[in-house]
Amino acid sequence: MTLLLTEISKYLITLVMLVYTAECFLILYRTGTERSVRGLCTRQTIFLFALHALFFTQIIVHTGNLRYLAFYFVQLVVLVLTPVLFTKLFPECSRPIVNNMCMLLMTGMTIILRISTEKAVRQMVFVTVSLAIGLLMIFFLRRNGFPRQLWLLYAGLGAAALLVVLVLGAAVYGSRINYTILGFTFQPSEFVKILFVLFLSGALYQSQKIGRVLLTGLIAAAHVVILVLSKDLGSALIFFVVYICMVFIASGRPGYLIGGVLLGITASVAAYYFFGHVRSRVLIFLDPWATIDSNGYQIAQSLFSLSSGTWLGRGLFLGRPTSIPFVEDDVVFSAIAEEMGLIFAMALLMVCLATFLLLLQEALQAQDPWCRLLTSGIAVTYLFQVFLTVGGGTKFIPLTGVTLPFVSYGGSSVLSTILMFCLFEGVSRQEDHLHTPVWTG
Repeated sequence: MTLLLTEISKYLITLVMLVYTAECFLILYRTGTERSVRGLCTRQTIFLFALHALFFTQIIVHTGNLRYLAFYFVQLVVLVLTPVLFTKLFPECSRPIVNNMCMLLMTGMTIILRISTEKAVRQMVFVTVSLAIGLLMIFFLRRNGFPRQLWLLYAGLGAAALLVVLVLGAAVYGSRINYTILGFTFQPSEFVKILFVLFLSGALYQSQKIGRVLLTGLIAAAHVVILVLSKDLGSALIFFVVYICMVFIASGRPGYLIGGVLLGITASVAAYYFFGHVRSRVLIFLDPWATIDSNGYQIAQSLFSLSSGTWLGRGLFLGRPTSIPFVEDDVVFSAIAEEMGLIFAMALLMVCLATFLLLLQEALQAQDPWCRLLTSGIAVTYLFQVFLTVGGGTKFIPLTGVTLPFVSYGGSSVLSTILMFCLFEGVSRQEDHLHTPVWTG
């Protein structure tokens, strides 16, 4: 009976996820009435709750432990209240983006519960507190607006936060990325990403002259250099790509984009020869099997996990994702693919892509240059972080240790991503001309 329920749940989970993903793109390209789009969003919510129930049915069937029902009901309350509060407090918010955020958070909380009960409790607390802070941020921004002109202050605060970690942060596996205050450990680079986008938006929305571009380039280079010295290579890449993309979007000049790509290639080659930790990451990427008993162990185990998942997955609590070091942080995508299936994992990537396209659509519709740049920066930051995480875990690119937004474990990661999306919701609808009824909840 247990085997039968397991097999049925696999097919149902895959089917529901595929339908939810299809709804994401139907909403994205829908040109009908607001009422029809609202109907699509409502169906998305139903599929989300159905998927959540199927996950916990599978968990309880496999483990026989009814205590997981407590996790189910707590998560259910969070998943119900989030879209309700967003749409009731801010009726003009982007309901599809809120739905996708809930889907990614639900998937993350579920896979983390499978990995560690203790970390699952912490993650639920992180998510709940982060959503509450995010709602307060939207409320504040809608009432008071946002100071756009303080871009030098945003840049200074961001660089100072990274410097503090470089000088005073504890070295963990050779990298200085965390800092502890009053017993709470957080990763400042996660929050500096928001300051970095605010800095570039404020600096470039009024002027794209060569002098302004060079000044912002020097400030951005300072951020990247500090991160490289801290051996936070993933964040350094994100900052560099976001800078190049935002300069191109602000100016519309392909030369900046081409020059940025050439500069990135040159810097990557130089980093390979001058920094041992960069060279080590590349060598592991090229041949993880040569050091499978040491440095290559994490990526090798990640590949084993991906290959053992098959199309429909092994089922929650039936795989071995805990054999991967730091699986809940760096390579959570591999754990999802192993236990939930490759089809589910690829559909999850499509949800991430749809979320990026929704943000980009909002940016293209914005007539306010600052809002356009800010939303574009958030969209690029989000998508490139997804690319780095999934690409590293699947050996498409060298592993950088970046978290998967909304899904990976960690208070800094969850809070910063929710704040980034709530910043978008708080400022993107302040102008009447930015409001497009087809996207409302």
